[in-house]
Amino acid sequence: MQDTKKLSAAAAGTAMIGGDLVVNRMGYGAMRITGDGIFGPPADRAGAIAVLRRAAELDVNVIDTADSYGPNVSEELIAEALYPYPKGLVIATKGGWLRPLPGIWAHDASPAHLREAVEGSLKRLRLERIDLYQLHAPDPAAAFEESIETLAALRQAGKIRHIGLSNVTWEHVERARAIVPIVSVQNRYSIADHRESDHIVDNCERDGLVFFPWNPVIRSSDAGDAIQSVARAHGATVHQIALAWLLRRSRTMVPIPGTTSIPHLEENIAACAIKITDDEFQALTRQPVLH
Repeated sequence: MQDTKKLSAAAAGTAMIGGDLVVNRMGYGAMRITGDGIFGPPADRAGAIAVLRRAAELDVNVIDTADSYGPNVSEELIAEALYPYPKGLVIATKGGWLRPLPGIWAHDASPAHLREAVEGSLKRLRLERIDLYQLHAPDPAAAFEESIETLAALRQAGKIRHIGLSNVTWEHVERARAIVPIVSVQNRYSIADHRESDHIVDNCERDGLVFFPWNPVIRSSDAGDAIQSVARAHGATVHQIALAWLLRRSRTMVPIPGTTSIPHLEENIAACAIKITDDEFQALTRQPVLH
């Protein structure tokens, strides 16, 4: 059994965000601490707060959230659990999605909405400046450049420290960088379905951008022979090997697995200490894990 006293996100090494924020390379995704369907408050508010506090105890110093998670609930819980924040904690939040009803996600990356969204996140998180603010997704009904120009103006005003992008192509990254420095990309990426963003990961490493993979783990039922074999060799779970593969995939990778369970959180952090071999990495990369 893993000694929980020795668990630390620092075992995965560090990454640099924007040249001035050093984070351990295992973060926490705070989407699922909300209610069912990522809407409303959690059924167990005290449990959600306990998970956030345990993440901080385990040296997790980057937490990913968004105003659309709840909506607003995730940000409010983070502040309730952790304010005043531990030194060095980076809270990365996002804007550009609306949650008018349960099960409904709607774009709004218009300049007016983004300005309102940033002000709302500042208030809920009890911050004077957001360390990393990410456009949650390009909005088909809003000019992408106008969205980025708005975030650039908010950065100039001191409300945002760094800007990142989520759910984008590399073309979006290049268009945004023509306007303002971009320090991170957050796309869906895992050992199970990593191919589509493979080149984006490589480009981020080349250019010094952090890559946050969302949905980074896999279901045990989806694990193929290769990942099961590597998991047995390390006395680990397939979830842990999926995270270890991401850490080995690129030095700019910062996984942000989410959970509402302290044991599952500790399982994720234990993956930071797993060092898969070159041969194991190649075998996992060659063989898709989905049956």
